[in-house]
Amino acid sequence: QVQLVESGGGLVQPGGSLRLSCIASGSRFRFYDMGWYRQAPRKERELVAGITSGGTTNYPDSVKGRFTISRDNAKNTVYLQMNSLKPEDTAVYYCKADWGATGYWGQGTQVTVSS
Repeated sequence: QVQLVESGGGLVQPGGSLRLSCIASGSRFRFYDMGWYRQAPRKERELVAGITSGGTTNYPDSVKGRFTISRDNAKNTVYLQMNSLKPEDTAVYYCKADWGATGYWGQGTQVTVSS
């Protein structure tokens, strides 16, 4: 079992920045593909950034150029740097670890973009 704990969410004005962190338990973090997802009220959960165990990243067009995912294997941590935030980025953000066919989710952190 892998435990994931997100932090760094909060209230930010449009155009502002936030950095989310997700720390994983255990000793296999470097083997996991990691992702950040978000879910807004009455919407489906969607991927906003992914990073493989080898460091390859991917982003949907909606956040490309604004969000950056990175990982620090020595700290068992994956980050999501979010810049130029928009009100439509408001959602609960979740961290996910993929280990083979098994996925593990964190509890989520709220991000609210509002003036």
